[in-house]
Amino acid sequence: MSDTAQPTGRCYCGCGKEIGYGRYFAAGHDKTAEAAFLAIHHDASVAQMLHAHGYGPDDDKSVTKAAVDKGLWLECPRGCGYRGARESINNHVNRYHREK
Repeated sequence: MSDTAQPTGRCYCGCGKEIGYGRYFAAGHDKTAEAAFLAIHHDASVAQMLHAHGYGPDDDKSVTKAAVDKGLWLECPRGCGYRGARESINNHVNRYHREK
């Protein structure tokens, strides 16, 4: 048995809605579940959740830097400090560093 969540055909927020194969949530219900989780466990605060996991505003505790260090995210190749998923980096470069 895996410790990883598996799609069941029902929405993971607990609403009971049947959903498509391979999906975890009905449309928009991931944000509902996320908000409920934050309310229950972290006073409805992303900052409190990050703090509880050892992250903070300084670069040595940055959650975005940790994502880059683990190879899950990238830094902007233009050196501006932006960090994000590959597609976010592509969008960022096209928006903010496009040659004029």
